[in-house]
Amino acid sequence: MNVKTVCICGAGTMGNGIAQVCATAGFRTVLYDLDKEILQKAKNNIENNLIKLVEKQKVSETEKQRILKRLQFTSDIEECVGNIIIESIVEQLGAKISLFNKVLAINNTEAIFASNTSSLSLTEIAKSLKEPEKIIGLHFFNPAPLMKLVEVVKTVFTKEETLQTAISFVRSLNKTPVICNDSPGFIVNRVARPFYIESLRLIEEGQTSLEIIDGLLENRGFKMGPFKLMDLIGNDINYAVSCSVYEQLKRPTRLKPSDIQKEKVDKGELGKKTGKGYYQY
Repeated sequence: MNVKTVCICGAGTMGNGIAQVCATAGFRTVLYDLDKEILQKAKNNIENNLIKLVEKQKVSETEKQRILKRLQFTSDIEECVGNIIIESIVEQLGAKISLFNKVLAINNTEAIFASNTSSLSLTEIAKSLKEPEKIIGLHFFNPAPLMKLVEVVKTVFTKEETLQTAISFVRSLNKTPVICNDSPGFIVNRVARPFYIESLRLIEEGQTSLEIIDGLLENRGFKMGPFKLMDLIGNDINYAVSCSVYEQLKRPTRLKPSDIQKEKVDKGELGKKTGKGYYQY
């Protein structure tokens, strides 16, 4: 498929990051969200990111203007038309299925529909739709403009043509595609669960402090310790992924989500996006 237009549904942190990546790569990019306030915040965020890139001389002023011209911001779902539709909305199965059914109805038969879910079953999403063979996972990582890896997740329904188009598309974004089968947590979030959960367990047991854990791991070469990283990702998102993987793997004791993180979520201390998480921002 000759991909010219990409539509991203959901203008939150991941959605607007993916939109910036697509527009920078030369694609006409539609960013959709029902909430006009979130949409405006996304527009401001992308513009500010591009200004910083100009200041660092990584992007010219001319190219910045070209990128912005490729972007369309809309709260009208009827404008969610493209060659590739990427959903990046709330991590709720019903919400994602409902959205896909709506955009399937307004796009042509060749369009590909991708989910940026980090933990939900792509198979469950696909088999709830009329055309499950068109569904694939494109799991970007936060912050999308900087992180190179994209998990390309296939189900038993995924056509080879859909898979190859998705791989080529990811490469055209100057990202590295990693192909994996649909399974709990895919690859990265499955591997990362012990990194977070064991760190939280040490705090629960009173063995040490979160500052010491972060400091030790950063000293050993990690760019960010687990608590700083959870604050960056968002404790709500990180906790939801932990719960999802835990449930899908039949509740293994070693992957039991932490009550400490649940408390953070209940208090609304979600990390950088709320100004407070494990650290104050």
